[in-house]
Amino acid sequence: MPANKNAQYRYQILDRCFSDFSHKYDIDDLLKIVNEHLINDSVDGSVIQKRQLRDDLNAIRNMLPEDVYLDAKPFQGKKCYYRYSKRNYSIYNNELSAEEVRALHSTIDVLSRFRGAPGNSWLEEIISKLEYRFGIKSNSFNPVSFEQNTLLKGLEYLSVLIDAVVNKTPLVISYKTYRGKEINTTVHPYHVKQYNNRWFLFGYEEETEKIANKALDRIQHISSSNIPFKQNDTVDFAHLFDDFVGVSIPGEDVKKETVLLRFTENRFPYVTSKPIHHSQKVVSESECTISLEVKPTRELEQQILSFGSDVEVLSPESFRNQVSENIEETYKKYFPVQKECTEE
Repeated sequence: MPANKNAQYRYQILDRCFSDFSHKYDIDDLLKIVNEHLINDSVDGSVIQKRQLRDDLNAIRNMLPEDVYLDAKPFQGKKCYYRYSKRNYSIYNNELSAEEVRALHSTIDVLSRFRGAPGNSWLEEIISKLEYRFGIKSNSFNPVSFEQNTLLKGLEYLSVLIDAVVNKTPLVISYKTYRGKEINTTVHPYHVKQYNNRWFLFGYEEETEKIANKALDRIQHISSSNIPFKQNDTVDFAHLFDDFVGVSIPGEDVKKETVLLRFTENRFPYVTSKPIHHSQKVVSESECTISLEVKPTRELEQQILSFGSDVEVLSPESFRNQVSENIEETYKKYFPVQKECTEE
C-alpha cells in the first residue's frame, strides 16, 4: 500500500475509534488496532511505532473544525483515552458510525462465504474495497453456509455479464442449446437472475426480437458487439417474476390462473412454512388446500411433481391434466404394461 494511502487508511481507522463512544481507546489500544489492520491489509504488512501514531493524532487534530476537539481524557490512573468532543462526528463526512461499521462487518462476513467460488471475482473485488474503505477484515470463522453448485459450468461469465448489464454493452453469445446445437446470438443484457442453483441472463435478442433468457452453463463464448445498445423500455424486471415460478417467461397467450392444490396432512405444514410462490394462500386447513395466483409454467409443474404423492392438483383442469399426463408417463417407465399371458 503506498505511503499516502497508508496514512489515509490509518486516519480512517483512528477516526472510527475516536467516533466510538462505546469504547475507551488509550494510546496502546490505538497502536494495536492500527497495526492489526496494517498487517492484514497492507501489501508489505508494515507496522508503525508509537511516534508515528502520535504524528497521526496531530495530523487528525489539524483536520478538525474549530468546534471539535480530539480530547485526551484521563482514566485508570495515568492512562488517557482519545475521543472526539462531539458525538457522532467524523472527519470523513460519508463515513459510517461505529454501530453501522459493526453491522457492515457482519455483512462482509456473510459475503465472504462466497469467496473463492468460480465466477465470484466481482464479489472478491467488492469485498476487498469494502474492507479497505472501512478498515474491516472478515473473520475466518464461518457462521453461515449457503448452497452453491461450484461445479456448475459458465460461472466464469458471471462477472462479465453483470458488467455488461451495468454498462449497457450488447454481447455476441455463442450458445449451445439443450439439443446440442451451437448458435450465435446478439443479446442486449438487462438482468441476471439465479434460480434453482443456476444463473440466467435476460435480455433482448436481436434474432428473435423478444426478451429471452440464456442459461450460463450453456454459454460457450462471449464477446462485445459494436451495435448501439437497445434500451429496455418494455420489461420491469423488479416485477417480471411476480406472476410465475421459475425463469421460463410464459408467452403472452398464457393467462394468470388460480391453481388449487391439496396436500397430505403430513406435508401441509411444510408447504405453508415454505411457500411455493408469494401469492400462496391457505384455502382450507382442514382439507389441507392452498391456492396460487400464477401463470402455469414448466418449473411450477416440476415443483409440484417433486412432492410426489403428497399433492394433488385440483384446478384448473388443463393444468391438472398436464400434471396427470406427466405422472402417467412416469408410471409407464416404472410399471410397463405387461402382455397378457394365455394358458395353453
